[in-house]
Amino acid sequence: MAKTEAPPIYLLRSGDKLIGEMQLDRDRIAEFPAGERIKVTLSTGRSPKRLRFWWSFLHEVVKATEAAPTAEALHETVKLCTGYTSPVSIKGMTVMVPRSISFASMTEEEFSTFLDHGLRFIATNYGIAPEQVFGDAA
Repeated sequence: MAKTEAPPIYLLRSGDKLIGEMQLDRDRIAEFPAGERIKVTLSTGRSPKRLRFWWSFLHEVVKATEAAPTAEALHETVKLCTGYTSPVSIKGMTVMVPRSISFASMTEEEFSTFLDHGLRFIATNYGIAPEQVFGDAA
């Protein structure tokens, strides 16, 4: 049976203390005995709002340009053309395949860079910017 990974605990910084963001996070922290040493790996949490923005924008670009059959296909194209790839060997040849941008695969900082590159790629190649699609709310 495969071992399932526990979901991350999200914390907010308050001075020099870290406090569980939601009650579930605080409950999970409370499972550790008081005074016990806890290992923490720090990273900034990903923003689901920015990921929703990206997918919404891709759908609008596909509707406006028909540059790809689906938002998913455009997404893969953007990753290939902006270098978000991994090398894979097939029959002695190295080919590049799109990398994942999932929450587990990329930090918020890496996603921010990817988003900037993706938006620039779409603006340059398809002539569409988020402001044109969403107005000032973008």
